[in-house]
Amino acid sequence: MKYAGLTMQIMVALALAVFAGIKLDEWFEFSTPLLVWLLPLLIVVVMMWQVIKDTSKQK
Repeated sequence: MKYAGLTMQIMVALALAVFAGIKLDEWFEFSTPLLVWLLPLLIVVVMMWQVIKDTSKQK
């Protein structure tokens, strides 16, 4: 139950990153969906870093 909130946070962050990537790709008029791939990848890396940091704390 402790990580249920984190799972929802990751899902919302990924959805927002994809949406922002689509809008930014349209705004910058890229021919390939560059930001649709890069923004969610960045979110996954940051979230994994956060999970590792949170779970490796010594009590």
